[in-house]
Amino acid sequence: MGASEDVGCSGFGTRDRQRTDDHAGHHHGVEGLVTTDADRTYLGVAFGLIVTFMVFEVVAAVASHSLALLADAGHMLTDASALGAAIWALTLAARPASAVWTFGLRRAEILAAAANGVTLAVMAALVAYDAVGRLAHPPHVEGTMLVIVATVGVAVNLAATLVLARANRQSLNVEGAFRHVVTDLYGFVATAVAGVAVVGFGLRRADPVASLVVVALMARAAWQLLSSSGRILLQGTPDHVDLATVRRHMVELPGVVAVHELHAWTLSSQLPVLTAHVVVSDDCIADGGSAKLLDRLQDCLAGHFDVAHSTFQLEPEGHLEHERHGHS
Repeated sequence: MGASEDVGCSGFGTRDRQRTDDHAGHHHGVEGLVTTDADRTYLGVAFGLIVTFMVFEVVAAVASHSLALLADAGHMLTDASALGAAIWALTLAARPASAVWTFGLRRAEILAAAANGVTLAVMAALVAYDAVGRLAHPPHVEGTMLVIVATVGVAVNLAATLVLARANRQSLNVEGAFRHVVTDLYGFVATAVAGVAVVGFGLRRADPVASLVVVALMARAAWQLLSSSGRILLQGTPDHVDLATVRRHMVELPGVVAVHELHAWTLSSQLPVLTAHVVVSDDCIADGGSAKLLDRLQDCLAGHFDVAHSTFQLEPEGHLEHERHGHS
């Protein structure tokens, strides 16, 4: 997309002239990028599976007088809450924009993802604390019941994982719910192995050792969710957007003199946004090429950097000296 393609601001090809003729019909809104109803259905199925297993685990805990199983049922309640929050966030994100919420409630998905990251971190800390205590003083563990419940847990969480894997995991909200279920799957696999070790070899410390392995996986998932959601909430530049490269592409377009006040951030996990003040040559404005240039700028960002929502303030060269620069 170098300057050699065209000479002067008005030097656009037939395709560009046609696009300019249609510019009045362009809609640079943000719809079409939200999570689909199918994803809400996948989350609902996973939620149903987790709640059903949680009830089964409570019954098993009462029947076997197992405090450990009852505690794990509480853990499953946390997972069910995480899935419920994800579904609620999808419902909010699907609401249309309004005069108050001009971008809608897209960020609800990011808040839910951050909440899932926090709950994973808290759970990891609590499980680690309990596991260290059990390493020092290993309690009696009913290995057979551990194997049975863990095996059912593996089956349920594997089914929930397969269901959620079909959803759009580019949504950080969906990814957060997926991470919750996957860490549970790992946890039940580790618990089943620990149960076999207890039954077959009498290794009572196998259970806390397996728990610490799961803690490491939970901590890793929590960090990934919190770092990704934090970058979006703090309006950091998207990973795939290099502002220096964006600026170079924009300046290479015919008619562009300079670019300043260049900002890029992510509104939600699927919606990068970019704004800029674009200084345009006086000749470009005089020959009526501003609309054509605007099309080229938007096409450049959408084609090269996958930024579908961009806003530009076009300024004549003489206006540059009146700008109060807050950013380069």
